[in-house]
Amino acid sequence: MSFFLKSLARTASCLSRQVPSRSLHVAPRLLAAQVTQPAPNFKGKAVVDGQFKDIQLADYQGKYLVLFFYPLDFTFVCPTEIIAFSDRAKEFRDIGAELIAVSTDSHFSHLAWINTPRKQGGLGGANIPLLADFNKNISADYGVLLPEAGLALRGLFIIDPKGVVRQITINDLPVGRSVDETLRLIKAFQFVEKHGEVCPANWQPDSPTIKPDPKNSQEYFGKVN
Repeated sequence: MSFFLKSLARTASCLSRQVPSRSLHVAPRLLAAQVTQPAPNFKGKAVVDGQFKDIQLADYQGKYLVLFFYPLDFTFVCPTEIIAFSDRAKEFRDIGAELIAVSTDSHFSHLAWINTPRKQGGLGGANIPLLADFNKNISADYGVLLPEAGLALRGLFIIDPKGVVRQITINDLPVGRSVDETLRLIKAFQFVEKHGEVCPANWQPDSPTIKPDPKNSQEYFGKVN
């Protein structure tokens, strides 16, 4: 186990001594979220615009949803990620997408972190919901839970307007994710749905795409090679 993970595990161990052990037990899941399959349902208490609110997957039907997990509030890489996504929440909403950040902290911890200034390692406000997964069921259902540490890996799931998982990335704890790449992927899936053509490596809006058949695909290959 890396030094970083050991450090977070010790933090989780301290938390576990403050609540009954039964509350931290997580039953093993046989199936986790899978691309092309319906996203596991979730429901929980979140901090939304500074208030506690119950949210669930069904609330986002008809929109793209970026559901991303992070290890713990008041840590190191986590505020950089959430601030990066929160500060660009309007870019996601402009293309019909919403964001939810999830960790195994309580909603009270989320609120305290949101209200902590950025210069002190806090979020200094949040334009996206922070969902509490204190019983760790959501993290387990999505296959990102580290049971011994009681933490979620940095999993990111793009769920389409029909509730189907279209993309999954899971990072180890020390490395954060890219807002630009997440936006690019949503735009690519939307392009495919609208036009029926497929997006090559490193595709960006307004760049060439491929007609997915042996004959017509030659137009793309002849142009770029």
